Amino acid sequence: MAIVRDGTARLAALGVACVLGASAALAATSGPPVRIGSTLALTGPLASTALVHQIVGEIYVEQLNKKNGLLGRPVEWIVKDDQSKPELARTLYEQLITVDKVDLLMGPYATGAILSAMGVAQRYNKVLVHHTFGIPSLAKYDAQFPTWSLGPDPAATFPNTLFDALAAQPKPPKTIAIVTSKFPSVHFMSLGAREVAKKRGLQEVLFLEWEFGNRDFGPIAARLKDAKPDFVWVGAIGLEGNQLLDAAKKIDYAPTYHFYMYPAPGPMVQAPEAKNALAATIFEEHPPFTNNPGAAEFVQAFHERAAKAGLPYTGVETQAAASYSAWQVLEAAVNATKSLDDKVLAEWLRKNRVDTIQGKLRFDGPSNYGDDLMRVKQVQNGRWVTVWPKEAAAPGAALAGP
Repeated sequence: MAIVRDGTARLAALGVACVLGASAALAATSGPPVRIGSTLALTGPLASTALVHQIVGEIYVEQLNKKNGLLGRPVEWIVKDDQSKPELARTLYEQLITVDKVDLLMGPYATGAILSAMGVAQRYNKVLVHHTFGIPSLAKYDAQFPTWSLGPDPAATFPNTLFDALAAQPKPPKTIAIVTSKFPSVHFMSLGAREVAKKRGLQEVLFLEWEFGNRDFGPIAARLKDAKPDFVWVGAIGLEGNQLLDAAKKIDYAPTYHFYMYPAPGPMVQAPEAKNALAATIFEEHPPFTNNPGAAEFVQAFHERAAKAGLPYTGVETQAAASYSAWQVLEAAVNATKSLDDKVLAEWLRKNRVDTIQGKLRFDGPSNYGDDLMRVKQVQNGRWVTVWPKEAAAPGAALAGP
């Protein structure tokens, strides 16, 4: 068994699976491999972020096989390219279960693909641990387990967390503009923020939506400049936040307080115009997060692997942390039950908390969600630091004003 890396991009483009394992671990494990199947958006518009999840999975499988695998057996991870297409993810998860005969499933990247995978898992009564599902109310299957720790009602709870942070400033914003992609999870969160802002008395001076895949942010930047909001909520995913900031820079507009839902962390933190930009997070590379089980070891491993892969940002933040947590949850359930039986694993997960690098996760709330662990981070001095709530803030860090 070996880690197959050569030609990964070429194989992914053809929809061919890559099988990841660790030959060096064979002496420590025995028996047939435990096969874990998943898809990732290795090509298409979500590929840059899905690469983070691929690197995390490779690291975790190697760590498992350097120990005792699962149940004393080596672990193989079978990854297929869903090309950023939820409908293809559905077909590929069918193949993983019926053709590849995998023992366990791991969720794909992004809400649409996860929803497709969830439908397949439900049809075959398979446990699905997943890491980036953004609309909890759509998670109807009782054997799906989320490690994107949003809580059951993030469209209300997280905007309140963010607005609490802003309200604590010497000059809190009084007007708000909400501009958002129609990408499902960020659109959902943006509509929630719109309602929360109204309830908190913020005056909405602009609301705009764009189709996912839009690249022309000039008109949006112009509308923002004309509206002159105190605070801009940007329902952005990936590079959309940078593209909006670049368009704003061209017309000499710099937002006062500005927030980006799920930005590309590297490009955002490296852009001068992103100074003091805010975003959501569940993990950053500082205490108290780095005190959690496995965090320090993973941070070091991810730095090395991400640098080799040429990632523009090699730090561990929300995407990598949620992904690593998903593997921790799956391993914890197998080890605790000493079983690969999906029914047994699901029953154990619904009754127990799991220690992860983002904290303790539980799955006994609505749609199997537990606590909303999302925090607010900010670009300060060329790095991301958590600034709110205070108990999660980086040592000495506080939200910086305009």
